[in-house]
Amino acid sequence: MDREIPKEVRRKERRKQLIKIIAGAGGAVIITGLIITVMQTSLNRKDLHISTVDRGVIEVSVSASGKVVPAFEEIINSPIHSRIVEIYKRGGDSVDIGTPILKLDLQAAETDYNKLLDEEQMKRLELEQLRVSNKGRLSEMEMKLKVSRMELNRKEVELRNEQYLDSLGAGTTDKVRQVELSYNVGQLQLNEDEQKYLNEQALAEAELKVKELELSIFRKGLAEMKRTLNDAQIRSPRKAILTYVNNEVGVQVQQGNRVAIVSDLSHFKIEGEIADTYGDRIAPGSKAVVRIGNEKLGGVVSDVTPLSKNGVISFTVQLEEDNHRRLRSGLKTDVYVMNAIKDDVLRITNASYYIGKGEYELFAVNGNQLVKRKVQLGDSNFEYVEVSAGLREGDEVVVSDMSAYREKNKLKLK
Repeated sequence: MDREIPKEVRRKERRKQLIKIIAGAGGAVIITGLIITVMQTSLNRKDLHISTVDRGVIEVSVSASGKVVPAFEEIINSPIHSRIVEIYKRGGDSVDIGTPILKLDLQAAETDYNKLLDEEQMKRLELEQLRVSNKGRLSEMEMKLKVSRMELNRKEVELRNEQYLDSLGAGTTDKVRQVELSYNVGQLQLNEDEQKYLNEQALAEAELKVKELELSIFRKGLAEMKRTLNDAQIRSPRKAILTYVNNEVGVQVQQGNRVAIVSDLSHFKIEGEIADTYGDRIAPGSKAVVRIGNEKLGGVVSDVTPLSKNGVISFTVQLEEDNHRRLRSGLKTDVYVMNAIKDDVLRITNASYYIGKGEYELFAVNGNQLVKRKVQLGDSNFEYVEVSAGLREGDEVVVSDMSAYREKNKLKLK
């Protein structure tokens, strides 16, 4: 026969079951917390680049890409259409002023030059011939003028004699008129001859000047061809390094084709490029900083191209230390051009995380944790980035590359 369980016993049993349930739930919570703690990503502080927010000055800059090029580089072009017959130097060789680099076939050019020399001599002889001819013609006209003047003097004397005889009654009026008419005609003829002489003299001088000018122009062309022939004997214009030479013997080269390049590899400059949207922030005279690895070299923008090409503006930076040991022709660099100064602003260290003004999610140090925080960043230079909002002075923020943890909101810091 069943007996009824006392209420006290049943109450104790329910209490024991409730305690077991609560203990199990608490254990589960503790275990879950431990698992979360164990699974949470941990980072060593020494492996991170942490920047402390401070207050100071930022020289605002725009960043551009750059390339190291020789401070001096001269391209040597072929002055004539010819072909290469000999190579004297190779790329990388040191050359001095006047050092032969290569030889072009000059036979045809030299033949043309010799023809021009003969033509120049012919023109010179033609000029001399004209000078002698003019002198003879003018001398003949001068002699005729002398004769005409003597004839006029004779007629003048004859006229005076007839006038004198007529005054004495020994002559006639008709005879006086006849002699007087002859004198007047002689006077007009002399005036005409004198004018002809002056005209002929002016004409002879003009012809001589034209011939002299033709000869002068021809000689200038001859001198230009002589210079072209000298240039065709390809020589180094200065002491430098031969960085390029066309070493294909027998190849045809057109006039103006590049055949060699000499460069001064002891001094360098930077050729920079930047998007044309930033063109108004770069001007000649702007201060610039060139970064090569961990090295920072100061310089000044010397010139800026006035036109944009494919959305890019080019400029040149003259370096203060243009013979720095890290400089190598063709080396890629980062260039920062200063264009403004901001005083008393919050700032953090510039690094690869920064790609321009805007909102960023950065990990800030909070005790032994890194907590993701939204931060508004402004202008920058090669050292610092302006903090517009989201951080306070003294805060610590990670500026290392944290792209691997972009899905995390918290990280453990050891």
